[in-house]
Amino acid sequence: MRTHQRTIISLAAAQAALLCSGLAMAQTAPAPANGDAKAQQLETVVVSGRRAALQSAQKIKQNSDEIVDSIVADDIGKLPDRSVTEVLQRVVGVTIDRTMAKGDPEHYSVEGSGVNIRGLSYVRSEMNGRDTFSANGGRALNFEDVPPELMAGIDVYKNPSAEQIEGAIGGLVNLRTALPFDYPGFKGSVTVQEGYTKLNGKKKPSASGLLVNSWNTDLGKIGLLVNAATSKSATRSDFFQVEPYYPRTDAVAGQAAGTYLWVPKGAQWRTLEFERKRDGLYGAVQWKKDDIDSSLTYFRSKYRMQWDEQAIFAQTDPYKIQVTNGKFNDQGALVSGTLTNNDGSLLNFNDDTRTATRDSTTEDFAWRVNWKANDRWSFSSDLQYVKASTRSLDSTVATGIGMQKEVIDLSGSTPSLTFDAADRAFLADRKNYYWSFAMDHQDRSEGTQKSWKGDARFRFEHPVLQDLRFGVRLTDRQAQTATTGYNWQAISQSWTAGGEAFLDKYPGGTTLNTFSNFFNGTVPVPPSVVFPDVSLAKGFPGSYSVLHKYGQDNCVANLTAAGTTDLSACSQWPFAWSPTMLSDNIADDIQKGNGNRQSEKTQAAFAQLRFGFDDLALPVDGNVGLRVVRTQNNALGFTSFKGTDQAKLGLGGVPVANIPAYAKLDSFKNTYTDVLPSLNLKMQASRELQFRFAAAKAIARPDFDKLQAYTQLNQDISATATTVSSVSQSGTASGNPMLKPTRSTQQDITAEWYFSRAGSITVAGFHKDLKDVIINQTTGFQLPDVNGKPQNFSVTSPVNGAKGNLTGVELAFQTYFDKLPGWLSGFGVQGNYTYVDSKTSLYNPVNSPYCTGTANVATNFGLNLNGCDTDGRQFGNLPLQGLSRKAYNLAVMYDKGPLSARLAYSWRSRYLQAVNVNGTQGTDGLVTDPSSPNLGQKNVAWGLPVWAESYGQLDAGVSYKLVNDQMSIGLEAQNLNSARQRQLMQQHIGYMTRGLFYTGPRYVVTASYTF
Repeated sequence: MRTHQRTIISLAAAQAALLCSGLAMAQTAPAPANGDAKAQQLETVVVSGRRAALQSAQKIKQNSDEIVDSIVADDIGKLPDRSVTEVLQRVVGVTIDRTMAKGDPEHYSVEGSGVNIRGLSYVRSEMNGRDTFSANGGRALNFEDVPPELMAGIDVYKNPSAEQIEGAIGGLVNLRTALPFDYPGFKGSVTVQEGYTKLNGKKKPSASGLLVNSWNTDLGKIGLLVNAATSKSATRSDFFQVEPYYPRTDAVAGQAAGTYLWVPKGAQWRTLEFERKRDGLYGAVQWKKDDIDSSLTYFRSKYRMQWDEQAIFAQTDPYKIQVTNGKFNDQGALVSGTLTNNDGSLLNFNDDTRTATRDSTTEDFAWRVNWKANDRWSFSSDLQYVKASTRSLDSTVATGIGMQKEVIDLSGSTPSLTFDAADRAFLADRKNYYWSFAMDHQDRSEGTQKSWKGDARFRFEHPVLQDLRFGVRLTDRQAQTATTGYNWQAISQSWTAGGEAFLDKYPGGTTLNTFSNFFNGTVPVPPSVVFPDVSLAKGFPGSYSVLHKYGQDNCVANLTAAGTTDLSACSQWPFAWSPTMLSDNIADDIQKGNGNRQSEKTQAAFAQLRFGFDDLALPVDGNVGLRVVRTQNNALGFTSFKGTDQAKLGLGGVPVANIPAYAKLDSFKNTYTDVLPSLNLKMQASRELQFRFAAAKAIARPDFDKLQAYTQLNQDISATATTVSSVSQSGTASGNPMLKPTRSTQQDITAEWYFSRAGSITVAGFHKDLKDVIINQTTGFQLPDVNGKPQNFSVTSPVNGAKGNLTGVELAFQTYFDKLPGWLSGFGVQGNYTYVDSKTSLYNPVNSPYCTGTANVATNFGLNLNGCDTDGRQFGNLPLQGLSRKAYNLAVMYDKGPLSARLAYSWRSRYLQAVNVNGTQGTDGLVTDPSSPNLGQKNVAWGLPVWAESYGQLDAGVSYKLVNDQMSIGLEAQNLNSARQRQLMQQHIGYMTRGLFYTGPRYVVTASYTF
C-alpha cells in the first residue's frame, strides 16, 4: 500500500512539474494563429432550445471519428427527461429495464434501471472521458443515481477505438459536464420543480442551480463553475401476480386418467411505495495560458432510496389444489375457476410487509493538464480518484392467514379475483391472522479506483498521415463487500411446536391495508388485508426480538395446555433467535466470513494512427490502432457452512447427516492480457452523405459481484416436531474469482445523410461474435460429516460457459419542417428503430429434454442453463437476457419562438429478464421423465424463464420562455398512456401471465431563470 501511495504521489508531482514547465515555456510561446482562433469559434455551439440541441448532437455524430449518438441539453441543466436512464432510452440502439435490480423481476422501477446497448448489458460508463462507477457490484454507474441536471450532454459510442478505455462490448456511455470556458463569461441559472404522482397523490420538490465565471489575468485565463442539484421523487407501483402453473392429474373431479391439467396454486396482489432523494454537486476550476491549460473537477452524486411494500403470497401445497367450475384452454391451462384445498384445509397465504433502504455515494476527483509543446507535439496527463460506497437494509415481517377459497379469472387482459362478502369480512378480521416469519438482509460495498493516463500526439506534415496518438493508462481498483445473506426464520407456523401464534393473543402492531385506488380504480378493489406495521420491518433488530418471543411464548403456552412437560422445543430453532449484524468496519466483516475483498490492477498502452485520403474521388479518412491491456485480479473470501441444526438429529423420518461447521479463507489470483485492434473508416460521398466502416476486438470484464470469492453452503431440513420429511444440501457461490472477460469480435457499417442542420437519415448495421459469455452452472462441493463420510452440496456459481452472436440494424431520422409557412415551420419529428437478433450456444450443452436433478443432488445442470418447467422438462434455446428483438422511439416536436414542446413514445418488444429466480423457482416439480426412477415424485428442482412483455410509454413536455428568454416555465408528463408492464413466465403450456405492473402518470411543473 505504501509503494502504491508513493506511485500516486510521484505521478501527481510529475503532473505538477509538467504544468509548471509548460507555464514557463508559455511565457514566450507565440499566440495561436488567427485561423486557429476562428476554428475554435466555429466549433463552439451555443445551446438554446430543443432545435439547437438537436443541431449540436447531430454535428457531434457527423464529425466524430467513431460511431456515436448524442443527446445535448437544450438549456443549462436541462436534459429532456427525469433521469439519465430515461434520457438514454431515446438513443437508437439503447433500451432500459424497468426492474429495480438484476435477478429481481418482481420489483418495478418507475424511472427505469439497467441500460442495454444493442441488446447487450456490457456497457461502460464514463464522465468526461474518464472511467467511473457505482459501488453496486458492477463496473458502471447506476445511471438512475446521477442527477441529470448536472449534465451538459450524453454520448453513446457504439464501437471502440484504440484510444478509448477498454471494456465496452455493447457500448460506451460518456456523461459530459460543462467546464467554465464553455461559457463566454458570467452565467447563472436557477431551476425549481414540483413533481406529482397521480397514483399515490404525492408531491415532491426539486431544485438546481449553476454559477460560472471566468477572468483574464496576468497569469492567464481562470474560470470557476459550481453546479448543484437536489431532487425528490415519490412513486407507487401496484402489482397483480399469478403463481406458476403445476401439472395435475387430479385437479378436478372425474379428471381422465393419464391427463394433465395445469393449475396455479393461487394469485395475489401487492402495492409498493417508493421514495428517493438524489443530490449532486459538481465543481470545476479551469486555467489556460497560451499553449497550456489545466482543469480540476469534482463530482459527487448521493442517492438514497426507500421502498415499503405490502404483498400477499400464496403458500399452499400446489398438489392439494382442486378446481370447481373450472375452464381450461386447449393446452390444459386453467382459465377460470374456484380454488380450494382437496383435504378441506384452508388455502395458506403470507402477508408480507417489506422495507428496503439503500444509501449510495460516488465521488470523482480529476486533474487534467494539456500542453501543446509546438506545432507537431502535444501532451496530456490525467489523474483521477473515484470513491464509491453503498449500504442497504432489507427487512420483511409477515403475518399468515388461511382462505377458504379463491375465485380466479385469467381470461382477460387483466387477471381478476372475486371475493364475496364473507371472504372479505374474514380477511379483514385480525383474529384470523398469526405471526408467520421474519427475514433480514444487510449488505455494504466500498470501491475505490486510482488511475493515471498519459497521452501524446504527433502531427504529421503529410498528405495522408494526419497524426499519431499513443499513451498509457494505469489503474488500481479496490472493491470489498460484506453481507449477512437473507436470514429467513419462522415466528410461528402450523409445523412449529405449539402451532400458530394468532394476533388475538399477540396483537403486536398491525395495519389493515384497504388497497385504495388500486390500479387507479381500473380493476376491482382487492380485499383488505392485515399486515404487520412498517415500523416492525424498519425496527430490526429490536422488533425481531419481540416477534420471535411471540412464537416462543405461544409454544410454551400451547404445549403446557396440552399437558407437555418437556418444553425444550420452545428454546430451540426457530424460537431461539439472535441477529446477524454487520460491523462498522467492513474489514472485520470479511475476516468473520461475511464478505470478500477484491483488487484489480490494469496496465494499458495504445497507439492510434489517423489518416485521410483527401485526393480520392470519394475522400476517405479514419484511424487504425492497437490497444494492449494486462489485467491482474486478486480475491479474498470465505467458503462457509454454519453446521447441522443439532435439534433435528434425533427426529424420525429422513436421516440427517451431522456435518460440523466449516469456514475456510481462500485467496485467488487471475491474470490475463488482451490485444485489441481497431479500425474506423469514413468515406465522404458529398458534404451531406457519408459512409462508415468499423471493425474491432473488445472485452467486457466480469462485474465485481461475479468475481467474489464467497460461497455459502446450506443444509435445509423440512420437519415437524417429530419427523423429518426432506433434507437438501445446496450452496450459492456469489462469484467466481477465476472468471475471464467476455470477448467480442465486431463489425459496423453505416450510411449517413445530413440534409439540413437538424435533419438527417442514418442507417447502421452491426454484428458481434461473443465468446466466454458468463452463465450460472451447478456443480458439486463435498464436506465430510462427523464420521468422515463426504456429503454432496449442489453449488450454483457463474462460469464462462457460452458463446453467441448478434446481428442487428439501426435506423434513425430527424428533421424540422422549416419550409412550412409561418408557425407551422416550428414542427419537427424524430424517430429511430432497432432490430437485433441473437443466438447463444453452451460450451457444455445439456441435450436431455428433462431436468434430471432432484432437490438434494448436484446433477440438475440444465436448471440455470435452459430453465426447467414444473414438470421437469427443459426449455433451451433461450436468447441473451435483456435483449429485445425490436425497439423504437418516435417524437413529435415543436420549437418556434418562445414555445418548445415534445410528445415522445418509446417502445421495446418482449425480452428475457431472468431464469430460475425468486418467485418462479422451487424444488417440488413433478417428475414426468419416463426413464427416471423418481417418476411421479414431486421433488425435481425447477426454474422458469421470466419475460417482460412488450412495453410502450408516452411522455410529453412543453416550455415557454419569458422576460427576454431569461425565464422559462414548463410542464412535463411521464406515462401519459398509463401503460402497464406485463410480465410473463415461460412454461410448456405457453407464455403465461406472471404479473401486471401499474404505476400511472407523473407530472412535473418547472420554472427556471437564467442570468
